[in-house]
Amino acid sequence: MRLSPLFDQQLEAAKLSGLEQGLERGLAQGLERGERLVVENLLQFRFGAVDAELAEIIEAILSLPASEFTPLLMQLSRQELIERFGGASPR
Repeated sequence: MRLSPLFDQQLEAAKLSGLEQGLERGLAQGLERGERLVVENLLQFRFGAVDAELAEIIEAILSLPASEFTPLLMQLSRQELIERFGGASPR
């Protein structure tokens, strides 16, 4: 009974599976970083800088799909964004 070729096949399949999972994870992380950069750049473009208040709402903004957060970032005022995504009371 010869097990070596079967073992070699399973080992190769496991390596390929691990490589695929690593690539998928890396791609997902890259997309997340890209979306974060888009949000940060839009905030900086609109409001001049991303201060602590704006930085605090980025995660909440990113919880929405890009097709939803992009128009909000372009249309809402700074205070409206903070109120909507940060739960802050109006000043």
